[in-house]
Amino acid sequence: MFQYDYTTSRRVCTRNIHVELSDDGKTIEGVAFRGGCSGNTKAVAKLVKGRAVDEVVTILAGNQCGMRGTSCADQMTIALREAQAHLDGQAA
Repeated sequence: MFQYDYTTSRRVCTRNIHVELSDDGKTIEGVAFRGGCSGNTKAVAKLVKGRAVDEVVTILAGNQCGMRGTSCADQMTIALREAQAHLDGQAA
């Protein structure tokens, strides 16, 4: 399992997103949000666990919260892609 911590932009309530990916980086094994609306972030974490990163990014990338231009779910998609990039960099 590969673990990655992402610091979000200041435009969202969640301050940090911890992601856990399968060794090949294709499947989400877990997500934990620090800050934000606890009920929503726990629900998102449950919904994405065990799903393919590509599937989740396709569905949630660009999701916005009000006029912020992003959201906790959108920031999670950035965290997932960054985690994959870091994992790929380790393999090189």
